[in-house]
Amino acid sequence: MPLVASPDVMYRLLIQSVVDYAIYLLTPEGVIANWNAGAQRAKGYSADEVVGRHYSLFYTDAERLAGCPDLNLAQARLAGRFEEHGWRLRKDGSAFRAHVVIDAVYDDDGKLVGFAKITRDCSEQYQAQMAQREQERNFRLLVQGVSDYAIYMLDPCGRVASWNAGAERTKGYRAEEIVGQHFSVFYTDKDRCSGLPDKGLETARRQGRFQAEGLRQRKDGSHFWTSVVIEAILDEDSGELVGFSKVTRDMSEQRRYEQALLQAKEAAEQHSQEMAGLSQFLDSVIANIPASVIVQDAGSRKILLANQQAERLFGGQGASMIGHLPERYLPSATAQYLHQQLTRGAHNGRAFAAETRVDTAIGMRTLRSRVVRCQSPAGQADYVLYVGEDATEQLAAHAQIHHMAHHDALTGLPNRTLFSDRLTHALLRGEEQGKLTAALCLDLDNFKNINDSLGHAFGDKLLRALGKRLRAELREHDTLARLGGDEFAVVLTGLDSREAAAHTAQRLIAAVAPAFQIEGHQFSVGVSIGIAVSPEDHQQAEQLLCYADMALYEAKRNGRNRYECFHIDLDVAARQRRLVETDLRTALHLGQLQLHYQPVVDHRSHSVSGYEALLRWEHPERGMIMPMDFIPIAEETGLIHDIGIRALNLACQEAARWEGSQSVAVNLSPVQFKDANLPHIVALALADSGLAPERLELEITESVLLGNSEENVQTLRALKALGVSISLDDFGTGYSSLGYLRSFPFDRIKIDKSFVQDMCDSREAMSIIRAITELSNSLMIKTTAEGVESTEQMYRLAAEGCSHLQGYLYGRPVPASERLTRLLPLAP
Repeated sequence: MPLVASPDVMYRLLIQSVVDYAIYLLTPEGVIANWNAGAQRAKGYSADEVVGRHYSLFYTDAERLAGCPDLNLAQARLAGRFEEHGWRLRKDGSAFRAHVVIDAVYDDDGKLVGFAKITRDCSEQYQAQMAQREQERNFRLLVQGVSDYAIYMLDPCGRVASWNAGAERTKGYRAEEIVGQHFSVFYTDKDRCSGLPDKGLETARRQGRFQAEGLRQRKDGSHFWTSVVIEAILDEDSGELVGFSKVTRDMSEQRRYEQALLQAKEAAEQHSQEMAGLSQFLDSVIANIPASVIVQDAGSRKILLANQQAERLFGGQGASMIGHLPERYLPSATAQYLHQQLTRGAHNGRAFAAETRVDTAIGMRTLRSRVVRCQSPAGQADYVLYVGEDATEQLAAHAQIHHMAHHDALTGLPNRTLFSDRLTHALLRGEEQGKLTAALCLDLDNFKNINDSLGHAFGDKLLRALGKRLRAELREHDTLARLGGDEFAVVLTGLDSREAAAHTAQRLIAAVAPAFQIEGHQFSVGVSIGIAVSPEDHQQAEQLLCYADMALYEAKRNGRNRYECFHIDLDVAARQRRLVETDLRTALHLGQLQLHYQPVVDHRSHSVSGYEALLRWEHPERGMIMPMDFIPIAEETGLIHDIGIRALNLACQEAARWEGSQSVAVNLSPVQFKDANLPHIVALALADSGLAPERLELEITESVLLGNSEENVQTLRALKALGVSISLDDFGTGYSSLGYLRSFPFDRIKIDKSFVQDMCDSREAMSIIRAITELSNSLMIKTTAEGVESTEQMYRLAAEGCSHLQGYLYGRPVPASERLTRLLPLAP
């Protein structure tokens, strides 16, 4: 009975016989325990030379100093497996690119008994990959030079979304003239009436691609024959249609030649007696068609015919190719290509087609060729016919379309679609490698001011310059994208700690800090950055980017030109803000926002001269909510415009019903001043309520004049022209207050309550109050002191010349029906 080897013996024999993989075992300390034939072949060591030595001898000196061998074993011990592509050393000192897998091996009791290590030599694949990348780089450079094709994008409705130089050259429209218009403008009236444009889009939407030839119309009304390709572009994640790519080539010349050939053929069939003249005409046509035509004698292999295009493409400026063998006349690379194509055509019964990259007399070109063996009509000889079309620009056009779909047109950086794809892949790699991945959201500070003051052209140049600065601070494998406007985003991969992301953010802020010099203008901008890190914050790309955006909001809220890292409290705060925003919209709709009124007292006449209208929110579940808890959210979301209009109209309507002529003061948010219609809104509120303009007082803070000073001053003057009064609130707490008083004639200055509260105990507070009242009296401006709570404060303010007082001493804010209308007599 034959002996059968045990499974262990068979497995060991199998491993020893493998020659394409280095397979061996390591002890728990990393010492080589055995060695197969594949290992000897890959690394050059025999078993007796290497068994018993530490496996780090296959690493470079730098990697050993960095502790990479031990770190790799530690990762295999911790995760069960370590895998990477990297460089390793052979016995002779040469390096090779390797795919390495280290698996931890445990016994039945769970004890580590060693490691199984498999190494594969990937040098050839790595070199091929590097060559491919170089080829792709060269191809991208070639794409940038395309100018003979009209290449542009359409949105899902068929409106033109982008426009290249080739499109302007072909159709006569500049980008600013055509972007936003429906692409049917290029069709004739007849084609538009028949619905041809929409049929093309529907075919592309349904089948992914629409291709046709037809008559189109230029800006000047002239017609030209075109070859059109429309391809549907789908979102890589959702599969939804995001638009269409459109490539149009002016085929008018080729069409004329084709028509000429057709007419010549028909003439030849009808008028055989004119064959001699027709032959000469056909020679002229062949000589001038935009394709290369070569005829070779199948026997002698000499060139019998070569048209002008072929001479230009293959022969350059030398003598004619006709009568020569290709290899004795043409450059070696061109001759080798033609020899290969003509030989294949000569030995095939059917036409042979190919697409080949060729080094021609006019440079590297991609040629689409057809070669066929033909027999002369008299049966005297065989010929090989070669027809080649230069497809370089067409292929480049398609490559450019793909690039346009994934990159920002202004900066050339990846767009949101490509950024999301890069972030998703980075998260997967980070999870596999046990590394951190960070998403950074960036937003320029005060970018709108540059656009408003210098124009959008300068803004665009700034964004391009900014993109270059930011890109220079990142590693090659990091991604910088422009998401839109002045919003940028970054993916940082392979991080060891959160601090690494923070250090990068600090470098980006520092890189943006130096002033930009553009066309003689010098200006500075800051950048705010939000950081979220995976897997600690989140492991999904969309949510990670959302968290980075929350951190960006926090950075801008905390002073701008800084970075903030995401923490869970930001998510809680964001949810709370969204809840308040939702409830606030409901409150607007249901009329839950009310006005309370606090009296303003003229201390000289000891009478109520007016009231300040203060907004209150009566929430059905949370009770009374004060403005400080919802006004900032209203300003962020834009609800402040609707809230401000409601407060203004309600104040005017209620004041119009009061007996007497007391004024009503309404606060205006700085955000409301961004609405150019603010004077019109105030005028409507006065007209609808019937309130006299002199009874309405509008209160603003100094921050209104900080952002866009000249425009806001013009708005204030337009309001003043309506006959209303303008009051400067919280005076002394802002910036450059005296300069504001000179730029606009305010009717009232309100002394901030912080000075009033400290006036009895602080000489500095009293000095500020004295300075404000003296300044106001000299300028004949009324003053109102806020926060008056005691008679001592009242008497001191009166002694300093303060004309009006407001505070709890006279009354708290109450509904209009409960407001204080008459003061009690002062105690003697």
